[in-house]
Amino acid sequence: MKKFTLGLLLNTLLFLVFSSNVSAANIAGVNVPDSYTYAGKTMQLNGAGLRKKLFIKLYVASLYLSQKSKDAATIINGNSPMAIRLNITSSLISAKKMKAATLEGFNQSTNNNIEAIKPQIDMLLATFDKGVSKGDTYEMIYIPSKGIDVVKNGAKVATIKSTAFKAALFGIWLSDNPIQASLKKEMLGM
Repeated sequence: MKKFTLGLLLNTLLFLVFSSNVSAANIAGVNVPDSYTYAGKTMQLNGAGLRKKLFIKLYVASLYLSQKSKDAATIINGNSPMAIRLNITSSLISAKKMKAATLEGFNQSTNNNIEAIKPQIDMLLATFDKGVSKGDTYEMIYIPSKGIDVVKNGAKVATIKSTAFKAALFGIWLSDNPIQASLKKEMLGM
């Protein structure tokens, strides 16, 4: 009886250990958690993928939502807590390159109509001024009525208030003209 109980206990423990790891994604060596909590709000992983340019793996992008969705327009225009996490995976990314790529993303997201949100874009770009390095993590968390908190390596570096900015920011990855179509699909969980 002791052997049966011990065997059952070991099998249960192994199931719990392996089942908790199965649900977390690992992309390009980056562990992507199933959920994300910020300011008391818990969000679920909607999808994640790798941003590549040519053959260079630049970063892992993860989308967290209050409720999973495959509808990009609903997410972009939504008013519930959501977050995008970028895990930098390339040593070729610099502050200058990150700024240029982010600005390109905003131009694509807004069909080259950034003037109304230029001050907010400049605030975001300024968060890259202290350098961007392989291993850095950037989180852009939208909390309704608060705005977007920008967090670098666990420390909040800016709060940007503007729903138009929020829509354009999430549109970098999710708009009809995303920075990378395959990444959009992955972030939407497709």
